[in-house]
Amino acid sequence: MNDNALREQMVNLAQSLFMRGYSSGGSGNLSARLQDGGYLITPTNSSLGSLDPATLSELDKNGNWLSGEKPSKEALMHLAFYQQRADVGGVVHLHSTWLTALSCLPGLDATNCLPPITPYYVMRVGKLPLIRYLRPGHPELADEVGKQASGHNAMLLANHGPVVGGSSLREAVFNAEELEDTARLWFTLRPHGLVTLTDEQVAELHTAFNTKKAS
Repeated sequence: MNDNALREQMVNLAQSLFMRGYSSGGSGNLSARLQDGGYLITPTNSSLGSLDPATLSELDKNGNWLSGEKPSKEALMHLAFYQQRADVGGVVHLHSTWLTALSCLPGLDATNCLPPITPYYVMRVGKLPLIRYLRPGHPELADEVGKQASGHNAMLLANHGPVVGGSSLREAVFNAEELEDTARLWFTLRPHGLVTLTDEQVAELHTAFNTKKAS
């Protein structure tokens, strides 16, 4: 996909997320890897519902700001994901309701905040580790994301929200949507009890769809 087409896609996907309540106000940010090794990222304090393809922030491969409006203060977090995963072409960070609520709960399993409820959660996300609370834009937040990115497609920032990668921006958005739906299902089922996939069923999915590397 050429750069202009990627800019249009980022705007369209961001607007779709905004209209469906995955972000509000100036929250959340999206990024994508460019053909030359640089990156596009949504500008700081911009609404995902009203982005302009021409003013998206463009960074070089080292994260230096080249053009467009000032990049999101969380750009370093995105870059840390890309630096650990050559196979990742897009990263999505949202303040979506169910996952943000999950990130505020006590007693979460820091190695995996959600059980394997559905096969699509297993295939798209695998496991969801928790990253300790650090303020938005804190340099150590990028370090923590980098530590987890090599083995995970997604992670949950405590009291903040999810960070999700994918082979493309479109795939990252799909992964983020699946993850949000899984959190919603978990909250819905929690009062009633739930049946999760067994270790054997999870292993079968990883084998059948070759997803173990990114889980």
